[in-house]
Amino acid sequence: MSKTKLDYGLTRRRFISRIMPACSIACLGTGRIHAWISSEANALFQDKHKFDKEYDRKFTYKNLRFRKWLEFIALAKALEKEMGKEKLIQFLKRATTAKWISKGQEHASRSPDNSFKTYVNTFRPPNFEDELTHEVVVDTDTVFELKVKECLSSLVFRKEDAADIGYAYICFGDYAWAESFNPKIKLVRDKTLMQGHDYCNHRYILTG
Repeated sequence: MSKTKLDYGLTRRRFISRIMPACSIACLGTGRIHAWISSEANALFQDKHKFDKEYDRKFTYKNLRFRKWLEFIALAKALEKEMGKEKLIQFLKRATTAKWISKGQEHASRSPDNSFKTYVNTFRPPNFEDELTHEVVVDTDTVFELKVKECLSSLVFRKEDAADIGYAYICFGDYAWAESFNPKIKLVRDKTLMQGHDYCNHRYILTG
């Protein structure tokens, strides 16, 4: 028996002997005392660490998006002062491309296949409804187009005067996600909320 198990066992026996006299154990009987020990001892020995306690504050989806992105925006703006806007934007585009190539490949590996249909099903409402207001406007075997009329992330970045940062780090990665899931899937898009348009027109096309 390991030292950990031995120490735990001795501790539990000491616990039992201190809180229950021998005559009580005899009167209750083995079965009943075992059930009592399980409930009482487990309550004592299985307390959660303070870091594992549930966080009891409630947030709206908007609150969560602001909390997620505000620190990132502050960091990005600090980097912009050090390296200049052009270098920062190029860096963010490279970083998000690498991230979404990896995530797109992982997405494909976890899916039943990497077909066009499987990929576009990812974006069908009500998926992402907590952060987007979107609808399908074209839906064929080779073309799937979404119209995104509201986006929480774009709301945060535009409010913080960081739309160029948001486009480089969030929107730009959509191209890599599609192609890394399946190289025959292409994203064509010329409007985004992040860039100040009225909506995003995500148009996915199956080529070849």
